[in-house]
Amino acid sequence: SVLPSPVPPGLPDRFRMFRSCEWEVLERSLNILQASDFYWGPLSVGEAHAKLQQEPVGTYLVRDSSQGNCLFSLSVRMPTGPVSLRISFQEGYFRLKNWFSDCVVQLLELVVAGTRNNPLHFDEMGGTPLV
Repeated sequence: SVLPSPVPPGLPDRFRMFRSCEWEVLERSLNILQASDFYWGPLSVGEAHAKLQQEPVGTYLVRDSSQGNCLFSLSVRMPTGPVSLRISFQEGYFRLKNWFSDCVVQLLELVVAGTRNNPLHFDEMGGTPLV
């Protein structure tokens, strides 16, 4: 499930400089992401984890990353509690582990479909697989 978002539309002004082809990918993806129910914008990791703490396992939200080298983070309610994973943006693609797409929403769809049969493992999750 997703935790619905209160974020109003509008492009954040915190992004680094991008080549024009990267900016087009970012702008298109951000517009799609802002139309979703799970993008929360500039939410801290603590706030994200507090919101997810009482939610069912598997509930997630996407927020702006507080790391300068990442644009977004995926925060997920796991059996052991909430965790956050950075979504990187390199060479016009958003990346999460071995998955990549030119759209954050499409990336999440790929991860959800792909982890049904092949769970992902992240160090941040203490060995708990992401399904």
